[in-house]
Amino acid sequence: MIGHLLTWHYSPQPCCLLRCQPTLCLALFTVTTVRSRVNQSEDISQVDYGAKLWACNFCYQRNQFPPTYAGISEVNQPAELLPQFSTIEYVVQRGPQMPLVFLYVVDTCMEDEDLQALKESLQMSLSLLPPTSLVGLITFGRMIQVHELGCDGISKSYVFRGTKDLNAKQLQEMLGLTKPTAAQAGRGPQAPQPPLSNRFLQPVQKIDMNLTDLLGELQRDPWPVTQGKRPLRSLGSAMSIAVGLLECTFPNTGARIMTFIGGPATQGPGMVVGDELKTPIRSWHDIEKDNAKFMKKGTKHYEALASRASTNGHIIDIYACALDQTGLLEMKCCSNHTGGYMVMADSFNTSLFKQTFQRVFTKDVAGAFKMAFAGTLEIKTSREIKISGAIGPCVSLNAKGPCVSENEIGTGGTSQWKICGLDHNTTLAVYFEVVNQHNAPIPQGGRGAVQYVTQYQHSSGQKRIRVTTTARNWADAGTQIQSIAASFDQEASAILMARLAVYRAETEEGPDVLRWLDRQLIRLCQKFGDYHKDDPNSFRFSETFSLYPQFMFHLRRSPFLQVFNNSPDESSYYRHQFMRQDLTQSLIMIQPILYAYSFNGPPEPVLLDSSSILPDRILLMDTFFQILIYHGETVSQWRKAGYQEMPEYENFRHLLQAPADDAQEILHSRFPMPRYIDTEFGGSQARFLLSKVNPSQTHNNMYAWGQESGAPILTDDVSLQVFMDHLKKLAVSSAA
Repeated sequence: MIGHLLTWHYSPQPCCLLRCQPTLCLALFTVTTVRSRVNQSEDISQVDYGAKLWACNFCYQRNQFPPTYAGISEVNQPAELLPQFSTIEYVVQRGPQMPLVFLYVVDTCMEDEDLQALKESLQMSLSLLPPTSLVGLITFGRMIQVHELGCDGISKSYVFRGTKDLNAKQLQEMLGLTKPTAAQAGRGPQAPQPPLSNRFLQPVQKIDMNLTDLLGELQRDPWPVTQGKRPLRSLGSAMSIAVGLLECTFPNTGARIMTFIGGPATQGPGMVVGDELKTPIRSWHDIEKDNAKFMKKGTKHYEALASRASTNGHIIDIYACALDQTGLLEMKCCSNHTGGYMVMADSFNTSLFKQTFQRVFTKDVAGAFKMAFAGTLEIKTSREIKISGAIGPCVSLNAKGPCVSENEIGTGGTSQWKICGLDHNTTLAVYFEVVNQHNAPIPQGGRGAVQYVTQYQHSSGQKRIRVTTTARNWADAGTQIQSIAASFDQEASAILMARLAVYRAETEEGPDVLRWLDRQLIRLCQKFGDYHKDDPNSFRFSETFSLYPQFMFHLRRSPFLQVFNNSPDESSYYRHQFMRQDLTQSLIMIQPILYAYSFNGPPEPVLLDSSSILPDRILLMDTFFQILIYHGETVSQWRKAGYQEMPEYENFRHLLQAPADDAQEILHSRFPMPRYIDTEFGGSQARFLLSKVNPSQTHNNMYAWGQESGAPILTDDVSLQVFMDHLKKLAVSSAA
């Protein structure tokens, strides 16, 4: 199995392979291989400069250079032929420039304070949108209101019952919408400019003031809520109407449905819990016992919405802000399949939501949003490689072909995927199979080539194509095992295996996934470890593999595979973020970073281990989801005594300030914004740190010789050392 991590960035770079047709891939990626990994090729295509012809590596046809390459020669080469460039981006000039579409779907069943904070955030977002972008508004409580924004001086809306599900055709008739033709939707080669607005989706520059006033006048849902009951919230119907509205007006065009919810759906299609407060929303225990009454039907409803939205290239964002669960488990497919954002917070009045929502509209140096729409990814391979599948925010386009493997991994059975929403962190894990047929063995000394072709709608409205091409020399696993081992990328391999494990965890029992992960690790140790049979003490791993078992140890304890102490919504949120972030951020999620601050020197990274928790230290832990500052016992006592306020202890004040400053840097740049935790020895929130560190010292061995330093962890989990001892024993066993 070969795996690539493909991360999208917005810096155009030229590509090293001429293509049969002008295409492009929006990608800068890390390459890793589980069985073979080889060097970058110098020359992929065969070029005849005299005849102005080149031979394609994938279809093996000879192609004429286009007229724009008439001056090509050995000394005058285009960027495509320069080996140092692996990626190039093209701007497609033909065709209409489509406007950006933002449809707000707002829950009004929340407290006044929360609703006021949400209204202010929405009003703020209007000032960040391009003037030509289209905006729509749907509000919902017990009933659903689709607001008509083209009216001056009057508020007009269409009201729908929240218990009924409407299809696109019914909605089209009720709202009096005209469905655009194929040409109007931008699908024809010489498509005319489509209708740029309708009564429900208007340009910001036209309705900015009216919509700002309309948002300011929004009130809580007027239907009374009986004591002991939940408010009736028609979330499923509201989302269905939003999807249908865009289906009717802007099919196959980039658009965002931004859904803001303050609680679970309690009526109509997509409901996840009844309105009786005495009946709690489903837990993991209920799901295991098949006692989640609304789960299957609700999930089916949202999966249908996700399918409709992804077919038309529309993104569904979910901003869920409530103290209790809101149904993210059932709704996760809406964001996972369309490349949308999922944000979870306690309230719309927290900085976590406000700053995260503001960062959605971050712009680059050219003033364009750092987001792309309606993307498609196509992968081409040379004949020795077949595509097993991809894991990430994508859906299959069911493009069969000779390069598609029968062994599916993730979203497989295709060579093309639709990625409705992209940003500079969006990452897909792509898995390949090496086809080594007996009648056509892989030529040693030859190269295997892979090309990623991505088409997408830039936030400026332009269509762009980006291509990344790479080639690698083949290496024989039987005779060249050392060269393969020397080029093993353990960080990328860990993320590829982790994605596969998390993908399996969605449909398989937790213990089964852990057993599968352990078997894969043992096989890797047996293949690449240096050892004598039945002698665990002789086991050695080369440097290129040394960290991999450690990553697997922390992955096994992570919230992506362990659901204990997390609600179903929290697990869905954690897994969503892990499946879309790049390699660096994903590694932080698996094995958090720990920095120590003390009087002994400058801040330094320390082991994620209980031995690092010392009384005279301050620790800063970054788990991606949380930024935690922990004050050791002695430091905590000094702080409570107020030494930092005394002039003679100014160095102590600086020591306290240093981790806070470093934490602020991370808080200001990360999306979504992490939760900030300031705690100390004995504090209740110190549990976040204690649950992440390797429990090398526990209550079982805290009095053992050589274990005087560090903080004992009250757990029965095995430590990394015990884990490694067992791994070595199993790897060298003759019976394995």
